[in-house]
Amino acid sequence: MSKRKALVTGITGQDGSYLAEFLLAKDYEVIGMVRRSSTVNFDRIKHFQDDVILVQGDLLDQISLLKIIEEYRPHEVYNLAAQSFVPTSWSQPVLTGEFTALGVTRVLDAIRLVDPNIRFYQASTSEMFGKVQEVPQKETTPFYPRSPYGVAKVYGHWITINYRESYDLFAASGILFNHESPRRGLEFVTHKVTYGAAKIKLGLAHELRLGNLESRRDWGYAGDYVEAMWLMLQQPQPDDYVIATGETHSIRELCEVAFGRLDLDYRDYVIQDQRFFRPAEVDQLVGDASKAKRVLGWEPKIRFHELIEIMVDADMEALQNRR
Repeated sequence: MSKRKALVTGITGQDGSYLAEFLLAKDYEVIGMVRRSSTVNFDRIKHFQDDVILVQGDLLDQISLLKIIEEYRPHEVYNLAAQSFVPTSWSQPVLTGEFTALGVTRVLDAIRLVDPNIRFYQASTSEMFGKVQEVPQKETTPFYPRSPYGVAKVYGHWITINYRESYDLFAASGILFNHESPRRGLEFVTHKVTYGAAKIKLGLAHELRLGNLESRRDWGYAGDYVEAMWLMLQQPQPDDYVIATGETHSIRELCEVAFGRLDLDYRDYVIQDQRFFRPAEVDQLVGDASKAKRVLGWEPKIRFHELIEIMVDADMEALQNRR
């Protein structure tokens, strides 16, 4: 029996790298789509780069998507590529819409035209809930996005459902709440805090400037969440699932844990800076993943405190190795 094949868009990102590792461990042939760029960053996948097939493609270019799917004929497609940093979506709203909204349509249409039997996973997000209509949020909670990124993701989510219902595609969406790891981009607040704490501990910095310390999120571990993506595509029928821990923590708590891991008091170093406040803040994002537990048998394994300590330890090691 030939290996199952999976195409992963956004393979060089946090989720793409963890998912590729997970699929390789399941004996998949993994095809990773990367954009042609003068500064492609393969750091997250360099330890298994030789085990995957990297192909050039772009969510802005329909022809490239068609060609990749026609040539490799994957059994599963995981669409993890997007412009996914919320602050950037305010400064580049049109580009965010092209990648994060219309890009989903281009992938779905390529699947529809080449092989409608391909199973498709769309990376949806808790940012779609934005100004929350109920707490906790579940699959039936109405969306009220509060950023161009959230708006674009709502489009991507609904076009996935539309293609599922209109063309009978196996198209599933994972509504993932915040998930972090040592591979998270430094522009995201969790890694900004753990990296900043490590730099201060090593005498490489003296302060850390952040926005709203009372902002709360439901933070999980990216390595746990990619398993849920895979499980969604192994079900008899496609559906949508909230993936979350069910717990919220504030950025202040994040600072307490990260600095505390290094025997520091965050209050001595953290400065609130109005430049880092969002134009429109989201409300209490906390997910109800009971459907995922019931149907997929999925539960998070690594909790908040352990996650932040893993990230701090990884940042300390990385910074010390550079010295």
